[in-house]
Amino acid sequence: MEAILALRLLRAETDERDLIAAAARGDEEAQSALIQRYTPSVYRFCARMLRDDEDARDAAQNTLVKVIRNLHRYDPERKFSTWVFGIARNTAIDEQRRRRFTTELGDRDLADTRSSPLEETSRQERAERLHEALGQLPPMYREVLVLYHFEHFKYQEIAETLELPLGTVMNRIFRARRRLRELYEAAELPEAPGVHGVVAGAGG
Repeated sequence: MEAILALRLLRAETDERDLIAAAARGDEEAQSALIQRYTPSVYRFCARMLRDDEDARDAAQNTLVKVIRNLHRYDPERKFSTWVFGIARNTAIDEQRRRRFTTELGDRDLADTRSSPLEETSRQERAERLHEALGQLPPMYREVLVLYHFEHFKYQEIAETLELPLGTVMNRIFRARRRLRELYEAAELPEAPGVHGVVAGAGG
């Protein structure tokens, strides 16, 4: 079973390398396929960083345009997704600076969705509370949590994406978890689905 899984992973990696090479040569079908493959994950990353759907769509689109335009600069020795998310991270930061969204705007949008006590206990509401708490974290903490817990990057991949020492990444994830727990406890909010995993190991 493990051998079959390993073979499938190898084939997937080979297929992606071929796709990247074709896209770099200007093959429009390959470029479209690459964009389609990465749009969902890039959008999710941007949405969690920017906390606004419209901004996230713009940032994701800009990211993928940059990816296609800069394929000739991609180093095949690096994991492709790590390179893509590095571009997404820089694009999201540019978007934050350009539009200067504030926490108050996010709070107002969130408050508009609360129309009844029943909705307060819904899964969507709890997920929005987690989204809000993540938004209150400093950017350097939020980005490592998003990459580690939501995009499932390994520590080393995060270090490469953010161009940080591995020890710095591990320390930031620990501090980010602890800060997120503090935000929940201070606000007396029930932990949303997925929060336990995000803040696990933050005690002590």
